[in-house]
Amino acid sequence: MDDFFDNWTVQVRKGLLELCILNALADRERYGYELVKTLVAIPGLGVTEGTLYPLLSRLRVQGLITSRLEESSEGPARKYYSLTGGGRKVMGAMNDYLQVMNQGTEKLRKGL
Repeated sequence: MDDFFDNWTVQVRKGLLELCILNALADRERYGYELVKTLVAIPGLGVTEGTLYPLLSRLRVQGLITSRLEESSEGPARKYYSLTGGGRKVMGAMNDYLQVMNQGTEKLRKGL
């Protein structure tokens, strides 16, 4: 049972992580490590830098986010990420779909 649950939680996190990144960028641009700190604070998400940066790269290639490099007085240059218009549309559709799925799951849980 533990193996099944562990595998299931890994799959759920994988499915939600891209949406969490987009949602984290909805209000403002953020630099990579700031995103890591923001997402680590979400219970159960279990994100690491090694997981986040490849996803950011993929979301950028897909045109959902953009990035820009900015010099920092506190160390190396920071790469800032922000949503594109297309990313905002996809984020909205993903949030809507997740809400419908959660409502359906809740109905099933309550016995329809």
